Amino acid sequence: MLNAVPERPLGIKEKEEIYQQITEYSDETTIIHSNQKVLYINQPGSEFFKADKDTLIGANIVDVFTDDYKEFIAKRIRTGMEDRTIGELVETTVKRFDGTQADVELYCYPVQYGETVAIQSTIRDITTQKKTERDLMQLKNEISTPIVPIIGGLAVLPLVGSVDGDRSHLLLDIIPQKIQGENLHCLIIDVSGIYNIDNVVAEFLYRIDHIMRLLGIKLIFTGIRPELALKAIEARVDFSQLTTMGTVKQALKRYLATD
Repeated sequence: MLNAVPERPLGIKEKEEIYQQITEYSDETTIIHSNQKVLYINQPGSEFFKADKDTLIGANIVDVFTDDYKEFIAKRIRTGMEDRTIGELVETTVKRFDGTQADVELYCYPVQYGETVAIQSTIRDITTQKKTERDLMQLKNEISTPIVPIIGGLAVLPLVGSVDGDRSHLLLDIIPQKIQGENLHCLIIDVSGIYNIDNVVAEFLYRIDHIMRLLGIKLIFTGIRPELALKAIEARVDFSQLTTMGTVKQALKRYLATD
């Protein structure tokens, strides 16, 4: 009976090569980095970032993230290196070498790359998914922002739900577009159905009033609760120039009396 030949332990270089061969078959971007320096990136990652591997290897991993995420990512990497903990799945934004940006999911966990203590980051492109979500949100906001004509030159816009930063920006775009061709002289915006009362809402009311003034349309705000007025003061938003009434009914009476 032939004696079995003992297997030779794999060397460091061989282990790295096997690891690279495995990750090359992945469809997702895989990056190995240590102390923020890229040690390895697979071919799908090179194609995703629109750069060859020689350009990416040796680069600072933090630099591929947009400025608003860099501090968060750097802290996340330090924690992973020091505590050897798995980082939870997060959504972030990266910059590619052709100047474009992409929305991604990022998952990180500690690995041993040869003799080097490192982090493996897996990046999944969700740009299309996020665009679809934003388009659906915009459509939802458009549908939930009906401008109701009352009589010639007057309409009512009831705002319902939460008005966060994203929705306030959408409303600032949507409202002027919706009133085009309506021949409005006055628009009543009722805010009694807004859930959140904060600085974002106060700033939105101030800005939409100025936009409508430039378009030659008078705004009357109704349903402003005391806590919103307080938030406006805290945010240093001047509500004194806004025309306000308690209810839509009161605003209609005032408009008809002065018409």
